[in-house]
Amino acid sequence: MLKNIFMLFSSALIVALLTGCGYNTMQMNEEAVFKAWGDVESTLQRRGDLIPNLVEVVKGYASHEKETLQAVIEARAKATSVNVSTSDLSNAAVMQNLQAAQGALTSALSKLMVVVERYPELKANENFLDLQNQLEGTENRINVARQRYNQSVEAFNYSIRKFPNSLTNNILLHLERKEYFKADEAATAVPEVDFTL
Repeated sequence: MLKNIFMLFSSALIVALLTGCGYNTMQMNEEAVFKAWGDVESTLQRRGDLIPNLVEVVKGYASHEKETLQAVIEARAKATSVNVSTSDLSNAAVMQNLQAAQGALTSALSKLMVVVERYPELKANENFLDLQNQLEGTENRINVARQRYNQSVEAFNYSIRKFPNSLTNNILLHLERKEYFKADEAATAVPEVDFTL
């Protein structure tokens, strides 16, 4: 009888410890990070897919702006060549490399939009307007995806550090902290505004 009570008590204790150890929560939070990262990659891919169409439309109107168009093409090629797998999300150097490539692409696109301002007939072109709207929407989606990714990373990083999850992680899972998606260093510079004509 005492043995049965001890077995029942031991079983209840083990179940209580396993449900409170955070094992499942940490795994769920890591999956949320992977999903959020997939959303970031998807929106970055959408931007990469739109750029060749945008360049072709601009090329027809501003063929002598080859240097700017070439910079956009090269920045897109570099940005799309940086591959980050879910196992790289803990690697600060890989994430920084991705962010630098994406920042260069954003910069090149900004220069392209400045060129576009010089061509009123291009700005009125229906194809260009549609592509520009799609690109603007995609940039907004990228921003939202980055924010959601960072929220998932925050929840995950906290879940592997809090007690008793930290014990479970150190003993069983060995999950590593994930890197946040940070702003490009150029984004911290104050933009120059010149109203002279």
